[in-house]
Amino acid sequence: MPDRVLFTPAAFDESWGQQIYSRVQALDLPIEVLPHNRLTGLRGEDERETYRLAKRTLAVVTAPPSRLKLSPIPPSADWQFHLAEGCPAHCQYCYLAGSLPGPPVIRVFANLPEILSQLPSYEKPGTQTSFEVSCYTDPLGIEHLTGSLAECIRYFGSREQGYLRWVSKFDEVDHLLDLPHKGHTRCRVSVNAAPIATRMEGGTASVPARLQALRRLALPKQEGGGNYPIGLVIAPIMAIEDWQHHYTKLFESISKAIDFDCDLTFELISHRFTPKSKQVLANWYPRSPLEMDEATRQVKRNKFGGTKYVYEPATMKALRQWFEQEIAKRFPKAQVLYWT
Repeated sequence: MPDRVLFTPAAFDESWGQQIYSRVQALDLPIEVLPHNRLTGLRGEDERETYRLAKRTLAVVTAPPSRLKLSPIPPSADWQFHLAEGCPAHCQYCYLAGSLPGPPVIRVFANLPEILSQLPSYEKPGTQTSFEVSCYTDPLGIEHLTGSLAECIRYFGSREQGYLRWVSKFDEVDHLLDLPHKGHTRCRVSVNAAPIATRMEGGTASVPARLQALRRLALPKQEGGGNYPIGLVIAPIMAIEDWQHHYTKLFESISKAIDFDCDLTFELISHRFTPKSKQVLANWYPRSPLEMDEATRQVKRNKFGGTKYVYEPATMKALRQWFEQEIAKRFPKAQVLYWT
């Protein structure tokens, strides 16, 4: 629950903005309609105070024209679109750190109908086209304030070729179970080994709670579930001490929660960081146990000249082989979509 909810005039005038306003008002949260469409007054005296203020603020705005033009996002999906920017969780390895400008305020987009209206032009005739909606936010973590994720699920249930993908570290899914998704939404939860999830994922649901939410989403309708295609995103995979032991425990928990046949995928993402994200995270979480030692990593450059640090080849190979073998053994019908 945010401490402050700000509406820009443009967002307040949107029909979906009014829907968000009604939800927030029903929760008795403090609302301020700004006199202009700029967000100001969000910085504190230092980076830590700015972080605290921003993370407690929900700003309802309109997506700019640049956000209406979609970008490809392999290997996760064909395209990405956005319901919001910023996340209510406090993950000490946050991959958004340094990638979004300004304080980490949660910006929710009030022009959702306009955003959805752009999507059909990106569908490829005769093929399934996938759309990822979790790149810049955790849509389930703010769903009680926006209702936008449910609206997207309903929308994709009406499409012939479009498929929605979302992922979360939260667990409140009951309101999603009866939606007419028609198999066109894949619901995923992000999980990790206990030493990482318990120490570095503040403000989120526990991993057991996330797995139970995923179970409810996947169970057949006659058993009270949502009958959705589901997935597990194991991320970021870290070569911590005794990592095989800790990740074995995670797989045992997954096996207990998903002990029935269903449409299941895995996405495996190893830990990486950039020089900018390291600096931002060090300011946000100065006492974090997160390892970000460039001397133990390999430099990887993207096509734009950016630099990130990934595990060295031997470590990466050991991690990948172990995870793929465990999944093949425990979930022979599941599909590993990618390792990165």
